[in-house]
Amino acid sequence: MKGYWIAFVDIHDAQGYQHYLDAAPQVLARYGARMLARGSENITPLEGFDSQPDRMVVLEFDSYQKALDCYHSDEYQAACKLRQGAATARVAIMEGLPG
Repeated sequence: MKGYWIAFVDIHDAQGYQHYLDAAPQVLARYGARMLARGSENITPLEGFDSQPDRMVVLEFDSYQKALDCYHSDEYQAACKLRQGAATARVAIMEGLPG
């Protein structure tokens, strides 16, 4: 079954966050990630948010395990370090439905 990343990102330093944006796509591509949705426009938080996130991202992977492997890879964790201090991310990985 497919795996999905859902991320809500609050950006504190746009220039610093750009370093993450420069590094992460190459890692995501190596794990076969497909961008299903990304942006900062037309996000409507409905429940459980103290404020509107600056950015939301939805990625699809061929499997739940591939999504986990990507996130926990040394390469992606190095990209995450570039994001730290520049943005706060809330990330969840979930398994898709069968069929």
